[in-house]
Amino acid sequence: MKYLKLLLLSCVIVLISCSDDDASNTTSEPNLIIKLKFDPTQGRLGNSGQPVSVAAGNAAQSPNVNRMSANYIEFAPNAFTLLGEGEIIFEGAETNVGGGNAIDFQNATFAGNNETFFTIPLSQVNDGSFDWVRVSLAYQEGNIDFLADDGNDYTGTLASFVGYNTYISTFDLNGSDIVVNANKLQGFWAFETLGFTAQGQAPEGATTVPNPLFDSSPIPQGSCVVTGQFENSLEITGDETEDVVVTLSFSTNNSFEWTEVNADGKYEPSAGEQVVDMGLRGLIPIVD
Repeated sequence: MKYLKLLLLSCVIVLISCSDDDASNTTSEPNLIIKLKFDPTQGRLGNSGQPVSVAAGNAAQSPNVNRMSANYIEFAPNAFTLLGEGEIIFEGAETNVGGGNAIDFQNATFAGNNETFFTIPLSQVNDGSFDWVRVSLAYQEGNIDFLADDGNDYTGTLASFVGYNTYISTFDLNGSDIVVNANKLQGFWAFETLGFTAQGQAPEGATTVPNPLFDSSPIPQGSCVVTGQFENSLEITGDETEDVVVTLSFSTNNSFEWTEVNADGKYEPSAGEQVVDMGLRGLIPIVD
């Protein structure tokens, strides 16, 4: 009987040892990790991807962006790869609840500065060498400064819907509920400060969407597909054993622009100064 107990104990020890060995030999699959970064010191670009200054008669400031959402990310092999013909690695939720096809804001993916936007196994990404990345931006939220009619400076929270079309039911903006229940085209915005809220619409086509491939690979009017070039090509071989991390660094350099009524460089909505541009001002993809 004692011999039988010793034999059973030995078998249990062997089984536990084998189980531990199997666990130690298990390796996790490497991933492609996409992070976001918002940089107010990055170059300020126009629609053609060239440096531009603030338009005459306007003023601008660099908002403190808190979070952002994108609806589409694509790696492009070269400057002649047309939109949709590259390696599409992310597509966000869409809906037709509001009538036409639109970004589904309630089911969108968000990330803040230096945060992970999404992760995908590298086994789901086709091998290739990629020089460019395209990102269809959907939403950005951040703080801006403004001058009130009492002569004091305040800070408010701005929600900018820069996607081609977005269905919005309701959303929380700094503790205030904004009710929309409709599709909104690119340029819709909402603003909150001290419990007061306002909504508006930037002019059609006014949102800047930098695309250095303006001539060789255009994007549709009204979309917000920002294009950026890798300093060195991103190589996906299929033999990776470690995660590949790509940080999408967006320029917020004077990206909030308005028409000046009082030429003082301060945003004064009470004076009738109108928002004309909320588009980000460039994209640099960085392989960490």
